[in-house]
Amino acid sequence: MVVDNLSVEIREGEIFGLLGPNGAGKTTSIRMITGLLQPDSGEVMINGKRATGNDNRLNVGLCPQELVLWNNLTCREQLIFIAAMYNVRGHVAHHRADELLERMHLTEKRNRLARTLSGGMQRRLNILMALMHDPGIIILDEPEAGLDPQSRVLVREFILSLSKIKTVVFTTHNMDEAERVCDRIAIIDSGKLLVTGSPDNLKKTIGKGDVLEIMFSGNAPATSELAELSDEVKIIDSVMYFKSLAVIDKLPSIIEGLKSKDIKIKGINLRENTLEDVFISLTGKKLRD
Repeated sequence: MVVDNLSVEIREGEIFGLLGPNGAGKTTSIRMITGLLQPDSGEVMINGKRATGNDNRLNVGLCPQELVLWNNLTCREQLIFIAAMYNVRGHVAHHRADELLERMHLTEKRNRLARTLSGGMQRRLNILMALMHDPGIIILDEPEAGLDPQSRVLVREFILSLSKIKTVVFTTHNMDEAERVCDRIAIIDSGKLLVTGSPDNLKKTIGKGDVLEIMFSGNAPATSELAELSDEVKIIDSVMYFKSLAVIDKLPSIIEGLKSKDIKIKGINLRENTLEDVFISLTGKKLRD
């Protein structure tokens, strides 16, 4: 995916989420940050200085979306081997490996071949490999991909433990996970930056009020036909989204209005604003479309 004039500032010590659907340009962006891909124009700055390839290598730790493991190495050997690539050796490498394995609840697996672990454990090990040279910036590309519930909680707690100690950048299309851990978030789509801010501030950008979801069957009406029922109306697939202050008080009139248009209601759901709503408001589509 081509990145179009993307400009973001990531603050030292914060957890920064880069959100967007598949193909939005998230992975391309982190490849440029890590120096794996050179931008056609613009530059990457680290601590106020233009980053060179060596700066990226030493200052940034990357955990890619694809698992990177050596078949014949144990968990502990994986960490020590990756540390040696950054000239971290001896007691420092061994101590750091043991400490990180303990923090990610993998100590009991340290002498097992990594390829024999479950997918969730392999993902947790891959995250640790990005920290073995003690970089100031950690980039995690879809770190929750393929995780079982237990591993997802462990990874979330581990990322939160890095707050204020490391600068963490992670890409995801999971809005709920980003809302739980991020200090600030940038939402991108089709290679363009749509908005940046804290989760709370981003949710405020689409106004106060809850969201009423009404699932229906049959042909979708034009949104202009429903404008009188609520302050904001969107229709995506077979779901109508009504957004307004005190929207629950408008439910009787909304139902009557839909019945008068011969729209068959299949279900009703009332919920608070989410980051998904921010994305829908900005793009007119769901994050996973």
